[in-house]
Amino acid sequence: MKLLLMFCVGGRVKYAYLISQMMLLWLLLLFTITAVSVKGVEFKYHNHRSLEKTLRNFTEQYPDLSSMYSVGTSIRGRQMWVLVLGKHSSRPALLVPNVKYIANMHGNEVVGRELLLHLAEYYLNQYGKNATLTQFLDDTRVHLMPTMNPDGFSRSRQGCDGVTGRGNALAYDLNRNFPDNAAINPYPQQREVTNVVRWIQETNFLLSANLHGGTLVVNYPFDSYPGDVRLQRYSASPDDDVFRHLALTFSKSHPTMHKGVNCGDAFSQGIVNGASWYPITGGMQDFMYRNASGYEVLIEMSCCKYPRQDMLKGLWEDNRDALINFLLQAHMGVKGLIYGQSSRHSDLFDVVSGAVIQVMGREGIHFRSSRLGEYYKLLLPGNYTLLVTHPDFVPTAVPFTVTSSGVTRQDVKLMRPYGSPEGQSSNGDRGQGQITGEELGTPEKAVLTSRPRPLRHTQ
Repeated sequence: MKLLLMFCVGGRVKYAYLISQMMLLWLLLLFTITAVSVKGVEFKYHNHRSLEKTLRNFTEQYPDLSSMYSVGTSIRGRQMWVLVLGKHSSRPALLVPNVKYIANMHGNEVVGRELLLHLAEYYLNQYGKNATLTQFLDDTRVHLMPTMNPDGFSRSRQGCDGVTGRGNALAYDLNRNFPDNAAINPYPQQREVTNVVRWIQETNFLLSANLHGGTLVVNYPFDSYPGDVRLQRYSASPDDDVFRHLALTFSKSHPTMHKGVNCGDAFSQGIVNGASWYPITGGMQDFMYRNASGYEVLIEMSCCKYPRQDMLKGLWEDNRDALINFLLQAHMGVKGLIYGQSSRHSDLFDVVSGAVIQVMGREGIHFRSSRLGEYYKLLLPGNYTLLVTHPDFVPTAVPFTVTSSGVTRQDVKLMRPYGSPEGQSSNGDRGQGQITGEELGTPEKAVLTSRPRPLRHTQ
């Protein structure tokens, strides 16, 4: 009543003045509410509920660039959430590679769990502002799993050492539990591992890293020596040069890791071959490479496994560019589609899944084309020959060149064996996924026409 009386007594001038002041207060209140709603990720530890809430906030604020899903539940029923980022976050796109980070596999190694939340925030905030990251998110699907072991995390305690919470709810070490061609795993496969194996097999990841803590180093395959899995000796994979490049990309993008002496340990240039450090079987990185047509390394990203939360900001600043530069390497080497001569008409070609892809001179690990006929191989600049085989077609060798300017696009067409009924001409309609021989062109640069420029700290 007093406010209304003031309006009447004060006349038009006071009335207008009060209205303007009220509008100003309303705008300030609205600004405050908005500022709170878009508050950034805090540098603190998130329990399982707040972690899920943070991921959902990303998808609500950036619905065109993010989505989330669960690959299943842990032993104790906690969801194993994944956040997907990029222009194609809602669904796969042809020849757009999938990459991933998995953190908190050991429940008491927690830094990666928090840094993936800040990485997601950084990617989303920089989209449309940073040309490199915008192009990367347009041409890549980024999958982030902040915790593979939520049950272990719930039991872990702050501290740089110790093993409390390392294993899952049944005390199994998840990084000794994956299928391994080098040795029979005597332990029952854990639910968390079963979920991740299924996810990996369904998603066709090209490049991955598994984030750990306890020292500063990038560990790359193989994790065991053939013929003697207990032998501590360098065990090179057919793509050893590529793995060393990936490892060095991370370590040299980190302000101290590449110096080689950290946390009381000494690693030349901050990288190490798994078997030469300490041999294991059942690790995830060897499973990815041997069985899932992808490249993976293990990154130890902090001296302390579970540091004080006031250290998280500094750890983010140390690892940010390294995390970004590592995934940029998904756009090097060669990629393309595998086509096979149609059984209905010899002039038509269908996409072929399950074709074995090898680069001559790098035999031993069989990558396979996806259900859409896609294949990817990470390679350093040079001249190579691709060998493609499939039981229904004639083996085909195709020379190609990889340059430093971008990923090479090389499609391959496979022919039916000469004289076989499937190879003869016949009348038929051109179906989905078919092309004529004339449409298969020469190698070309794919969508990402130039290598993304690395961020600071690179040397």
